Amino acid sequence: MNDTIKESLTVRSTSAKREFRGKFISMFCTTIIIVLVISLIGFIASKGIAIFVMDKVNIIDFLTHSMWSADKLDSKGHPLLGALPMIFGSFAVTFLATIIATPFAIASAIFMTEISPKLGKKILQPVIELLVGIPSVVYGFIGVSVVVPFVRKVFGGSGFGILAGTFVLFVMILPTITSMSIDALKSVPRHYREASLAVGATRWQTISRVVLRAGAPGLFTAIVFGMARAFGEALAVQMVIGNAMLLPQNLVSPASTLTSVLTMNMGNTVMGTTANNALWSLALLLLLMSLLFNSLVKFIAKKGTL
Repeated sequence: MNDTIKESLTVRSTSAKREFRGKFISMFCTTIIIVLVISLIGFIASKGIAIFVMDKVNIIDFLTHSMWSADKLDSKGHPLLGALPMIFGSFAVTFLATIIATPFAIASAIFMTEISPKLGKKILQPVIELLVGIPSVVYGFIGVSVVVPFVRKVFGGSGFGILAGTFVLFVMILPTITSMSIDALKSVPRHYREASLAVGATRWQTISRVVLRAGAPGLFTAIVFGMARAFGEALAVQMVIGNAMLLPQNLVSPASTLTSVLTMNMGNTVMGTTANNALWSLALLLLLMSLLFNSLVKFIAKKGTL
């Protein structure tokens, strides 16, 4: 009798075995993801630093010079590779698109959460979902067909340039910022609004001085996510920006971004050559910027919880 009781207490139950299998599968899948991420970062990093190690390109010159020609050499015999035009183009279209999209996104979020939730859900929500589902190539085609001629007619120039890329990215990142802003405003506790209205504040005073301030960390996170979305966009921007590896003189002169140069040239270079190594350096720069955006989002979220 005692042996039977002892055996029943020491033998794993069916639920315990299932729990162990679940933990093992979860840990196995998590480990695979971690290994894949580390391998991806390591691969891109090893390829990205080759231009500085093997081809002896100065990293300061790479980031600050504007001449991009892997076939030409400078006075020291190093390739003339300056990524400043692409870096400037990427940041220019990203910041301009974010500056334009942020007021529209926050205003839409306020309308859908504070002013008219039912009407906003019926009208704005389907529009936002529609914009999210449109492929990048369609945005690019609309940009070439509509935005570029509009910019050419109104602002002059060829129509291709940072301004056209900004308009296209504005529409593309608007749903991202709007959706996350809506979540940020909805997360503000209801009693904040009730307390503000109870002391005599108007609805707009409550929105501007209570709701927006309380939801500020979430709103900033939405803006950073929108910037990350814009910074990494390739196809749509490539179709409207002009793809000239030169520092733009103005907003309507052709320019280029890191992603547009990569998508155009990566398939036209031979692995291991100077030109190919330079493109991998641009890819490493994009990866570092993505990590920076993610770190910034975590920092804002952490500050918002303190």
